Amino acid sequence: MSSLRAKIQDVFNEPACEQNRDKVAKARKKGCSKPLTPGAAAGGCAFDGAKIVLQPITDVAHLVHGPLACEGNSWDNRGAASSGPTLWRTSFTTDLTELDVVMGQGERKLFKAIREIKEAYGPPAIFVYSTCVTALIGDDIEAVCKRAAEKFGLAVVPVNAPGFVGSKNLGNKLASEALLEHVIGTAEPDDAGPYDINILGEFNLSGEFWLVKPLLDRLGIRVRACIPGDARYFDIACAHRARAAMMVCSTALINLARKMEQRWEIPFFEGSFYGIADTSEALRQISQLLVNKGADPEILGRTEVLIAEEEAIAWKKLAAYRPRLEGKRVLLNTGGVKSWSVVHALMEIGIEIVGTSVKKSTVEDKERIKQILKDDNHIFEQMAARELYAMLSEHKADIMLSGGRTQFIGLKAKTPWLDINQERQHPYAGYDGMVELVRQIDLAIHNPIWRQVREPAPWDCQPAMKDDLPSTKSETATLHAVQEFAGTTADDFGEC
Repeated sequence: MSSLRAKIQDVFNEPACEQNRDKVAKARKKGCSKPLTPGAAAGGCAFDGAKIVLQPITDVAHLVHGPLACEGNSWDNRGAASSGPTLWRTSFTTDLTELDVVMGQGERKLFKAIREIKEAYGPPAIFVYSTCVTALIGDDIEAVCKRAAEKFGLAVVPVNAPGFVGSKNLGNKLASEALLEHVIGTAEPDDAGPYDINILGEFNLSGEFWLVKPLLDRLGIRVRACIPGDARYFDIACAHRARAAMMVCSTALINLARKMEQRWEIPFFEGSFYGIADTSEALRQISQLLVNKGADPEILGRTEVLIAEEEAIAWKKLAAYRPRLEGKRVLLNTGGVKSWSVVHALMEIGIEIVGTSVKKSTVEDKERIKQILKDDNHIFEQMAARELYAMLSEHKADIMLSGGRTQFIGLKAKTPWLDINQERQHPYAGYDGMVELVRQIDLAIHNPIWRQVREPAPWDCQPAMKDDLPSTKSETATLHAVQEFAGTTADDFGEC
């Protein structure tokens, strides 16, 4: 536990975080963000955060060392997609019981599980995750993994991020440390070139990265490693030979980008593939970084040609939606890179942003939002469910974009809602993704169901006057039939 404590302290002392950099030395060691109280799982624990970062590596086996519930609660909780291997979709756990804990069988059971996975699946690597129970009873997963790697001749990577040590964000960073210590730099590619890049913090949710990669392919830029979206173990092991990197989600993996720059001189920038302008700017910065590292400057001209072509196509498709959406008001209850990138993307077509959450955003993210919105009143750190409901029920927003946990607030307020977090079903990255995002917003806002559910319910109607009751025989017969079925009288009926 002493080594884990030292690693957590190092992760918190993050010089690449502007907010942390401005603190005095003593305060800096406490980190960029305050960890959760041990035992609290609001927003996910450290174990959950580690699984989020590493599970999208598709060809390795992910073995959870702990009780069955730990794996059950974390499996398939994000919509990352794979273009090939499906081993990452298989759940592996040592399934510790009370008897295993009492008898001290944890390490023995872990070693046996590694052997069984090796014999049955033959993966290039096995990632072993510590959990609260196994960390508390003192199982040394690092020693077991080292012995298993020597015995079975494959990489066995310990991921020491038990849930009680802190928040999901801390788990993201501890997962990065595991990659730096045990994976990146352990293999050498035989085809390294001047146009190789890494994409960090891209999870390929709903296959989003597949809308961006063809653009890079057309420029002759090869993605050496996308960490972690649709990744392969060997690609990550060779990631140190990339010439440049783009950081998509700095909240999760800023320590990975900074340390790769320090160790292997891989420059990086933070960008976004959400929105037309941001996608174009990301392509420009990637090309410029490669030129700075020795690539042929002609790629800059080709990049501008590609951007002009793709922007023209996207704006032509979006033109049909502008009359229907211009002036519509959107409330964003998300965080991280989406807190500013989606804001910018929507404002490009005339949509008004009435509020955006910055709960999981970095200082740099917040500064970008202020520059885009020009109004601090539209930025909130955290909004209680009651306040969200009041805002939506008072029709201060035409639609809410958020994650699944707040969808029922929107539905209760009879307001359109669209999922833009990890559970979403549609990709929104790149030029085509922006068109898809606008299309889904249009479908949600103009869905006729909202007009219907907002109409007064029959039991909220005012009592009808005697003169308003049906006069014809057919109308009277119909009314009597309904009365007989419902057990009511004519005096009970009214109209809206």
